[in-house]
Amino acid sequence: MTAACGSSPGSTTATTAAAPAMAVIPAAQRSPAGIPGKEPTVVVPAGQPPSALEYADLITGRGAAATARDTVTVQYVGYSWTNRKMFQASWTTGNGAPISFSLAGVIQGWSEGLVGMKVGGRRELFIPPSLAYGASPPVGSGIPANDTLIFIVDLIKIG
Repeated sequence: MTAACGSSPGSTTATTAAAPAMAVIPAAQRSPAGIPGKEPTVVVPAGQPPSALEYADLITGRGAAATARDTVTVQYVGYSWTNRKMFQASWTTGNGAPISFSLAGVIQGWSEGLVGMKVGGRRELFIPPSLAYGASPPVGSGIPANDTLIFIVDLIKIG
């Protein structure tokens, strides 16, 4: 499991299959949709980060929808809202292959934010510190303490 989406000691995970309530990222703050299967361009919005989980389906998938108990295979990129820098991307780590993990074993922003996403889709997430790493980000991750994280995730498969 990678540092960007692994759970932290203080994080909890969703335990129901229902999609949690999330706010939609305003259109003016979204990153461009890009090309499915290619590393996306992330735009960190100006101003203050949101205090709650926000999402936008940049590309709507047509396959099955993820539940909180699923194991998923994804490609992703993660950015820091504070320093506006990428801290990790599956496209550039190791051999650039997608990664698989259980949504029950990642930061709460992922376990809540990917529920309901459909295979073939691309979703952007704005994850506040309370649903990410809070004051204790992984050592050496490049994530500042109490940072809002931005992820763009391509859902490759479920199971």
